[in-house]
Amino acid sequence: MSQTAFIEDTATACLPLHVLQREQFQDWCATQPGATVAWLQAQGFNAAPGTLALLPGADGLAGAVLAIGDAADPLSYGHAPMGLPPGSCWQVEGNGLSDEARAALELGWGLGAYRFDRYKTPPRAPALLQVAAGASRTRALLAACLRVRDLVNTPTEDMGPADLEAVVRQIGADHAAQVEVIEGADLLAHNFPAIHAVGRASHRAPRLIALRWGAEDAPKVTLVGKGVCFDTGGLDIKPADGMRNMKKDMGGAAHAIALAELVMDQRLPVRLTLLVPAVENAIGPDAFRPGEVIATRAGISVEIDNTDAEGRVILCDALAYAGEDQPELLLDFATLTGAARIALGPELPVLFSNDDALANAWLAAGEQTRDPLWRLPLWRPYLRYLTSHVADLANAGSRMAGAVTAALYLERFVPAGTPWAHLDVYAWNDGDRPGRPAGGEAMALRAAFEMLRARYAG
Repeated sequence: MSQTAFIEDTATACLPLHVLQREQFQDWCATQPGATVAWLQAQGFNAAPGTLALLPGADGLAGAVLAIGDAADPLSYGHAPMGLPPGSCWQVEGNGLSDEARAALELGWGLGAYRFDRYKTPPRAPALLQVAAGASRTRALLAACLRVRDLVNTPTEDMGPADLEAVVRQIGADHAAQVEVIEGADLLAHNFPAIHAVGRASHRAPRLIALRWGAEDAPKVTLVGKGVCFDTGGLDIKPADGMRNMKKDMGGAAHAIALAELVMDQRLPVRLTLLVPAVENAIGPDAFRPGEVIATRAGISVEIDNTDAEGRVILCDALAYAGEDQPELLLDFATLTGAARIALGPELPVLFSNDDALANAWLAAGEQTRDPLWRLPLWRPYLRYLTSHVADLANAGSRMAGAVTAALYLERFVPAGTPWAHLDVYAWNDGDRPGRPAGGEAMALRAAFEMLRARYAG
């Protein structure tokens, strides 16, 4: 989490920040000096959501008005840190914000203040928000969101399979979790042939990263994240514009890792397992080929119709392995299909689930936390698009319903009776907007945690 977004020293003199919705503006103006109202009128300021106005005083800046829309939506406040003067310190004026709105303000401020600074110094510092000292759930949620952004934004040279492993090992050490890694040819010895097939062409060895935490007798929750650290498309090579941002193809792993860290930080009473199949889909003499039939852990043979549909191939081994432990809940996250983006655009992750209660709980949590997602059907007649004449299943096929067929492929590897949900997520902002800087993004992560918190911690 960025430490420059907040100031915890309540003794520091900070400027007053008036947070208003548009319908509150006129009543607020009635309580202000005439000079303040005249100043705002001269600027044409009418408290439209997403705007702000600085208030002058005799000795310079006297305060500011921050105009918001939905008070419970963190993104309503995302324009503040970069809209207010760099490095200035602000405290919320008055008691008009509910606890829910104050938490949204804090979270939105942190999201808006974020800039990825590993390789480049940001051009300006954000404004600071005065907050209560100490840990809070809100700042833990923020840290999880920023963890996703940092992991996705880091280029593959510094975020390959071994680097993902190092991140999980550090998180495991921080929370006294057990971490086990199966790497390279050992994947074949331990019956993870599909993960090995996709990653074998890279000079960076493929691996399965497993973290386990929590009491043995607690409800079992397993998180799986697609960890394709770079995707060339394999021998079905992507065009240049399609390959440009493929450092983000481990965005599913980033979500699963951040959610696991959040679950442990907030000490949810679960037996947590995190599984990350981490590979680079490279081109080389040992690259897997279109038309090959590969084995899988579940014993289902898969014909490779397209080497650029590799994410589902590594996930199928991880999902089969997850199912062997008979979890009460199985969630997977993956930057899986462009078809999901065509269907719902870049901001709305696609949810598939074999369990209506699980899906509805995640959707409801998305509405509550203003962290949206949308459900599409597991329309099983479309399994015909994955028919192979030489294997049990093809990894791709028709261009029809691409997100649905990808989810149906994954479902084949989830044991019957296991409540499972799959999130097809973009994990990326194509451009800069308040609270959503260009680059990696956490999507439906806060909703996932709220769903788990409500289910297991009440």
